Amino acid sequence: MKKTGKLVLNFIKKEAVLCAALLLGIISMFLVHPDREYPGYINFRVLGLLFSLMVVMAGLSELGIFDKIASVMLRKADNSRKLYLILVFLCFFSAMLITNDVALITFVPFTLLLLKMAKMESLAVPLVVYETVAANLGSALTPIGNPHNLYLYTAFEMSLWDFLRTMAPITGISAVLLLFCMFTVKKEALLTAAAEDGNESVNKEKDKLAVSKKKRRLLLAFYGVTFLLSLLTVLRVLPAWIPFGVALLGTMLIRYHVLLRVDYSLLLTFVGFFVFVGNMGRIDAVSSTLARLLGGREILVAFLTSQVISNVPASALLSGFTENAEALLVGVNIGGMGTLIASMASLISYKYVAKEIPEKKGRYFGYFTLVNLLFATLLLLAAYLCM
Repeated sequence: MKKTGKLVLNFIKKEAVLCAALLLGIISMFLVHPDREYPGYINFRVLGLLFSLMVVMAGLSELGIFDKIASVMLRKADNSRKLYLILVFLCFFSAMLITNDVALITFVPFTLLLLKMAKMESLAVPLVVYETVAANLGSALTPIGNPHNLYLYTAFEMSLWDFLRTMAPITGISAVLLLFCMFTVKKEALLTAAAEDGNESVNKEKDKLAVSKKKRRLLLAFYGVTFLLSLLTVLRVLPAWIPFGVALLGTMLIRYHVLLRVDYSLLLTFVGFFVFVGNMGRIDAVSSTLARLLGGREILVAFLTSQVISNVPASALLSGFTENAEALLVGVNIGGMGTLIASMASLISYKYVAKEIPEKKGRYFGYFTLVNLLFATLLLLAAYLCM
């Protein structure tokens, strides 16, 4: 019995946001009893697209594609400043297409091992912090950069042009701020051999999953086609069931274990909030109060809400009570800056740091909070000036 209770407690700690979303959804069902309107709460387009993209990114990551890209680029790094520039902006730009989560899962452990091989562990805390900031800010530019962007883009039926036009100024300012921070980094010599050894060590685990050249080409073609179908769905050329069906059936046939790497807790989190928001929207007193709270203050309310429950659930929670999609979009993306839980992707970096260099996790938390609050303040000011 004690063992079961401990397992449940550990699950709640690990999946706190999921548990909160499901609990809110269940509680709301007592206020608005299930009826034929319930299926309309669920945005199956978002769920299907998220699943398809997660399958593609999990598959490509397993094949070591992103590590190889990093390896090629790192051959040009001969000092610490170049290392910062390459790794930070690799996270920034790659997150636009492969999502902030995948960028950090791929490049943070690579970075920590590389610094260890080069005997430059002192750079670990600031470098990983800037990588995390870069991934969260770079992913803000595109609908497929992170889950909340995809949700808002779909829920409000935004055009791709309107989305890019809204987020381009914030992303551009973010790039300038990151570049300025990179040039404050002191130059220290970096051993190229250490970088190569680091990359070789990172890929040891992937070597266990090595496939033949023929199978590799087949997998790359499959993931490429699935990603293309997902993009066409984002552009509203295809219905979401097409990439979903291809991703599910194709993976079951040629690489079934990749399905185990999909973040199903994120999908269930969205379902919980879909039910909660749908029910709250049918209670006049609640919906009118939230609408008044958000009216003209979407950026600030979205930012503050994200600090407490993270920007993914904040997007789902607030979207049902405002029509100002652009302001809400800006607010939740800047909302990824700030506390450690403001963006769930940030926890990925923290977990790697806590595991690999536990003696520095306190310093990491402090440095992370300071840098994030600085970026958040500057970007909030920029947002109010731009909008």
